[in-house]
Amino acid sequence: MIDLSNLTPSPGSRKKITRVGRGNASGQGGTAGRGHKGQKARSGGKVPARFEGGQMPIYRRLPKRGFKNPFRKEYAVINIKDLADFEQGSIVDLAALKVKGKVRAADTAVKLLAQGDIAVALNVKLDKASQSAMEKIKQAGGTFETI
Repeated sequence: MIDLSNLTPSPGSRKKITRVGRGNASGQGGTAGRGHKGQKARSGGKVPARFEGGQMPIYRRLPKRGFKNPFRKEYAVINIKDLADFEQGSIVDLAALKVKGKVRAADTAVKLLAQGDIAVALNVKLDKASQSAMEKIKQAGGTFETI
């Protein structure tokens, strides 16, 4: 019977480690498999992955283009048709949309667009909305408030 006291790895699955720098008789004595001199023979002598032997590296050869605006604000986009699940007169805000699963938990700002129709009057409180989306909400008898 096999239990923890007599477990052994399968034959051939475990290879004996090579002990370097333990004398010439071991086959890895002297330079310990590092060759003679040079950066990689030294202690701590590592070459960065991006290093190209002194050649101008690719990240400097390629042109840099564009601009990344650090102040850009990302909006989660929902449409009017996504608000059909809400009851008459309910408040639609970021928290309510997260509960219904209309926006992800990480989303912090929401923009409402006008695709689809709405028949119920809702009190919508979101970051942004298109002009036509606001008109559709008002036509249905609801209100839109910008946060």
